Amino acid sequence: MSKEPARRRVPLHRSLITRLLATSVLVAVAAIVATAWLATQTVTRAIQQEQGRSLADDKSVYDTLVEYAATHRDWTGVDVVIAQRATKLGRRITLMTEDRRPIADSAPGPSLATARPSATVDPLRLDLALTGGDVRIDPRVVGPYRLPESERTLLRKVAQDELGCLREYGIEGAFVDSPSGRPTVRTGGAAAAQRLEVRCDQLSGFGRTRTEEKAFKDLERRAAPCVGLTDPRYLIIDISFSAAVLKLPDSGSLFDAAVADKADRCIEQARQAQLKPYVAPPALLFVTDPDDKAGQPVFNLSRPNTLRIAVVTGAVLIVAVLVTILAGRRLVRPLRALTAAADGPADHHSRVPVTTADEIGYLARALNDLAERRERSESLRRAMVSDVAHELRTPLTNIRSWLEAAQDGLTPTGPDLLELLHEEAVLLQHIIDDLSDLAAADAGSLRVHPDEVYVRDILAQVAEAHRSAAETAGVRLSMEVAEDPQVMADPVRLRQLVGNLVSNGIRYTPAGGAVTVTAAADAAGLTIEVRDTGAGIAAEDLPKIFDRFWRAERSRSRATGGSGLGLSIVRKLVEAHGGEISVASEPDVGTVFTIRLPDQRARAGTSAETA
Repeated sequence: MSKEPARRRVPLHRSLITRLLATSVLVAVAAIVATAWLATQTVTRAIQQEQGRSLADDKSVYDTLVEYAATHRDWTGVDVVIAQRATKLGRRITLMTEDRRPIADSAPGPSLATARPSATVDPLRLDLALTGGDVRIDPRVVGPYRLPESERTLLRKVAQDELGCLREYGIEGAFVDSPSGRPTVRTGGAAAAQRLEVRCDQLSGFGRTRTEEKAFKDLERRAAPCVGLTDPRYLIIDISFSAAVLKLPDSGSLFDAAVADKADRCIEQARQAQLKPYVAPPALLFVTDPDDKAGQPVFNLSRPNTLRIAVVTGAVLIVAVLVTILAGRRLVRPLRALTAAADGPADHHSRVPVTTADEIGYLARALNDLAERRERSESLRRAMVSDVAHELRTPLTNIRSWLEAAQDGLTPTGPDLLELLHEEAVLLQHIIDDLSDLAAADAGSLRVHPDEVYVRDILAQVAEAHRSAAETAGVRLSMEVAEDPQVMADPVRLRQLVGNLVSNGIRYTPAGGAVTVTAAADAAGLTIEVRDTGAGIAAEDLPKIFDRFWRAERSRSRATGGSGLGLSIVRKLVEAHGGEISVASEPDVGTVFTIRLPDQRARAGTSAETA
């Protein structure tokens, strides 16, 4: 049974698709690199010139607006501040809410709804990259910590006393009011260290004023849950907001440094929430050029830059064309060879040279294989025409000879002549029927009509039909069937294929020999064997036994009968049932034909019967 050749796959590194993809990627990478280099060279100078000025302008505008936001509850009146700064810097300054609604704009211009802001103005969350410090909350945000005039006067007196104490130790200093109104005594350098030693810090010892006590109690209450304390009395926040003292309810000892660091973060979050009502809401700041149509830094291509882009683009295009031409020539060369071979004369089966290991090489091999198969088919066709003519000529010649002899009066026209003519006509009909079956199989129109049949009955009918021929030839014909298996098969075609094998075995088995038909079923399906003790077949002839008109006799004698088509028909019928047939033979010992038919309902057994 012939099998289709396994489909071969081209290795990925040799694939034509891979090579084309690599070429395309190479060209694309070259174009991208060239474009990126040009863009980088052209834009870098414009950015470098713009960055220094833009950063300084952004910082000055940012500081101004942060101060305004820290001292006002909303942005009412910020238009005047923005207009003054814009006039001084020569820039367009725009302020928007976080959802991109305009607050103030120093000059009309294109919409900045999709532009990237220069900064976010929020005095409770400072942009450290612009401020250069490490404090997130602007110290100018006072809120509930703003002292009334009476408390300021009291604290200034305490500060004067502290300065007097320092002067007694030869340390000069001065006090400065913070944004909340609390004075702070300042000395400098080494004098500050001396101040710590003489302990003249009356301001620190004074503690919180009534206004501060109220604000700090609220802050401690807000921060305590974040720290993990249920009672805010155990959280004491320093007057400078720079540290937190946390006391355990039982022992009074301090928490570890990690908890203290967490407390600082919690205090910052609590201060942001506490001071939020006292500052303007966060806003987006845009600092751009007045003629900027996109809200982003832009530049114009100069004539030299335009010329440079044109030159580099042309060079990349030339390289791409050259690479494409070289790759195309390499790919087209074997295709031209394939075209020349395909355009050759029909009777000239030329071979295509295989020069590559990719899809084109595989195509060349496939065309060569196709040419070889066409040659073999043509050879078989010529041989088949010759064989058909030979097989039909013999019975027709015999019929003509007997009829001419009868016309000439050389042979009496009696029952014997009619019997001879009938035998030749039957033989001729047999050959024609066999050819018709093979033609239908080749055309794909050989149909089988499967039905659930009992194998024992089919084989018994075959044995009975050939028993007379076996007895005449002196051959013992027997049948062995394991129980009574059932199989889905065409009963007529099944009898035909088994009958052809039995007839073939009887024909080539000498007197005294035996032909045995066995059948057994298992989970895989049904297996039928036809075994004889005939002359056998030489090993070099086994591949040819299913060829049409092939006979073991080299002389092609019809002394043993047969058309030479029986085994070809058997193979086609087995294939039509979805099965397979194999043969094993040994000269002077015998031959075994094995048929395997798939059937899920075949049932196996163990009994045997001899016909």
